Amino acid sequence: MWIQLWEHLWERHRGKTLGAAAGVLLGLIYLICGLWDMLIFVLIVYTCYNIGKRIERGDTPVPIQQFWRWLLDKWRLLR
Repeated sequence: MWIQLWEHLWERHRGKTLGAAAGVLLGLIYLICGLWDMLIFVLIVYTCYNIGKRIERGDTPVPIQQFWRWLLDKWRLLR
């Protein structure tokens, strides 16, 4: 049963699975070191999951240009 679940995840959701696994690994390292709390752990897992999801869809992993435009639009509102 578990093997079939992992095969399904690997075949259909490879990017999300790798992203979430990387997030869990990084989060566990952070928790073991004793510096992180649970919210940081969840933030890391969520961020890695979203990056994996973007890669799986064929988008850029981190949309820097889109983020920069958003920041500039917000800055114009403050002027």
